[in-house]
Formats: sequence, structure tokens, C-alpha cells
Amino acid sequence: MARRLPVYLLLDTSGSMRGEPIEALRNGLAILLATLRQDPYALSSVWLSLLTFDREARVLVPLTALDQFQLPPVEAPESGPTHTGAALQLLGQQLDRELLTASPQQRADWSPLLLLMTDGRPSDRQLYVAQVEALKQRPFGNIVACAAGPKAPVADLQLLTPEVHQLDTLDAHTFAQFFRWVSTAVGSGSRSQGLPQAATLPPPPPEIHSIV
Repeated sequence: MARRLPVYLLLDTSGSMRGEPIEALRNGLAILLATLRQDPYALSSVWLSLLTFDREARVLVPLTALDQFQLPPVEAPESGPTHTGAALQLLGQQLDRELLTASPQQRADWSPLLLLMTDGRPSDRQLYVAQVEALKQRPFGNIVACAAGPKAPVADLQLLTPEVHQLDTLDAHTFAQFFRWVSTAVGSGSRSQGLPQAATLPPPPPEIHSIV
């Protein structure tokens, strides 16, 4: 088996994402999958996991080979808190379960990539800050954070990673552009066998602003 490049998608599905934003998010995920599956390098090495969070954090799809990944229903409740800290905690537990380390019988995974998308502040901020520090000890190749919408706060995301980007709007076109853009980073990582520097995103399209 080819050496795996794990890619974790951690997505906010809180009540503020209900309606057009969650529908645009579903379409964006479908575009991401379709784009990656056209890349033979990604198809041979990328493994995806999908986690969502609102009032609770959940694993919708554990780490799965790209060619076997089935996109599940992604829903948003009518209202409720945004437990980003619980989501990071759950992600850490999944990393412990899923990442392969080197042994005589297997090759270690490449450094994983993480995409975190949210449109609001963590409701469990104390836990969030603690889990940010815990994740910084993990060997991620890259962590990309997306502030979904022009009013989404970025300061909390900057605690996690310097790679923070903001979407102008939450419509289908903007989400499609964002996920096409992310697919280029994942594909680049797979072609270079998961080296962290190869996972750096190219310049974004106009709908996406990099936060400095």
C-alpha cells in the first residue's frame, strides 16, 4: 500500500450555518472529492476524515481512502453553541487511533493536513485554547483555518495557525472556489509525498482573503 497522506476536515455545522451556507458547504465538499479523484497521485495516497461540530463534535467519516470515501449527509441544527474546543479534542483522539507509525510491518503516515472551517467564536473557549496547545505538539504538515463569512472572527483561529483565510460570502460560488483551492494544496502534498512545505496553499482567488 502507498504511504498515506491523512487529510482531516473539521467543519462548523452550528445553527448559523443553517440554510444556504450548509447547502453551499455540501456542494463544496462534493467539488473537493471530485477534483481530488481526478488526480492519480492524490487517488493513490490521500485518506480523508470528516468531522463536524455544533453543540457536539462528531466523526462523520473516519480516516478513509479517497477512492472509498462516501460523502454523508451534513446537517446544521436550528440553533445552539459552537463547540470548537470539543472538536479539537475529538480530533486529537482520532489522530491517536488512526495515524500509522513506522514498524517492521508498515510505513508511517506522512504528516497530516488539517482544514478547520468555522463562522463563529468557540462557545467553549477555555477548552479550545487548551486543545490548541495540545494540537501544536502534533506533527501536522499544515493547518489551514477558514473564517467563513466577512464577520467571522479570526483572532481565535490565529491561535491555532498562521494560515488563516476569510471568505467574503457564504454562497455556493464562494464555497466552490474555496474547496477547489484547497484541493490544489492536497494534490500538491500527495505529489510530493506529503512533505509539509509542499502543502503550502497557492495564492487564493479574489473571494478568499489571507489574514496577515
